[in-house]
Amino acid sequence: MSAKPLDEPYSVSPESIESYKANGHVLLRDVAGESVLNAYRTAIANYVMQKSKDAAPLSDRDAYHKSFLQFANLWEDDATVREFVLAKRFAKIAADLMGVPAVRLYHDQALFKEPGGSATSWHQDQYYWPLDTNNCITMWMPLVDVPVEMGVLTFASGSHAEGSLLNASISDESDAGFEDIVKEREYPVEHAAMNAGDATFHSGWTVHRAPANETSNMREVMTVIYFADGTHLLEPDNPHRPADLARWFPDQKPGELAGGALTPVVYSASS
Repeated sequence: MSAKPLDEPYSVSPESIESYKANGHVLLRDVAGESVLNAYRTAIANYVMQKSKDAAPLSDRDAYHKSFLQFANLWEDDATVREFVLAKRFAKIAADLMGVPAVRLYHDQALFKEPGGSATSWHQDQYYWPLDTNNCITMWMPLVDVPVEMGVLTFASGSHAEGSLLNASISDESDAGFEDIVKEREYPVEHAAMNAGDATFHSGWTVHRAPANETSNMREVMTVIYFADGTHLLEPDNPHRPADLARWFPDQKPGELAGGALTPVVYSASS
């Protein structure tokens, strides 16, 4: 299929840009229309179903893996998904919201929350990333309509402004720690039902979670993560960042400019 529909620009309003800067997240409607989205949804869902066919029943999984079926870098394996992940429309939105001239792909993730899938704990994505910048952003796009009770993404607005708030990976303990921080600092907690093809964009430091899927349908979500071109790599300073450094920057060292075959420039204002 042609990639052209997702190369056409999406107009981001000044109000949306200001909202992102102030709150650390923004919801944009109809980023990918139904007619465009359907073929990509099929490719992404087929990938997830194939990769998860031998997954243990929910009752036999640990707490983290009860929250969703998770797979990364689908773009490396599937040509149709590659068109979606490398779409200039999404990447330009990311650049516009962050106010940078060019962005690189970090990675993609399919996050499918099964019926009965448990809540995803409060966390900050950037705890895991060896990137020396605050200009990292995740697009979270449902491939199906997601009412609140299906586990829509929920944000602590303004929590991105102070960087790392709790130096901890996702766990029941960190969830409780973030819950205390959100209450103590009185961050407004915001979420909204979303339609297929809508998208939220959130900063790497924005505290967020997703409630349990209380419906009988799969919550199908695809995410794409970007960072500003010109970013340097950090010296890993927690147990998780070395794995990301090795996976996405295998030929690079801390202090170098981040970028290679696995993290291509997907939008530049100069090209």
